[in-house]
Amino acid sequence: MKTVTTHQAKTHLSRLLKEVQAGEEILILNATVPVARLTAVDAQVSRRPRVGTLTSSPVRYDDDAFQPLSEDELEDWGL
Repeated sequence: MKTVTTHQAKTHLSRLLKEVQAGEEILILNATVPVARLTAVDAQVSRRPRVGTLTSSPVRYDDDAFQPLSEDELEDWGL
């Protein structure tokens, strides 16, 4: 297991993360005291569907959904 100081971890975080992704485990020390362990997590792969793939059923609406509101309905909405 590789060990680094907190200063080294701050300075080289991107590089350390690449090493962790490659399977390395890194121990972070504050002076000589171990304070954290940097390890890879099991990534939950959630891939986006390909463009054009249907992911839900089509939206359905009544034929009169786009008809103008009546005077009473306008009044109910305060318009």
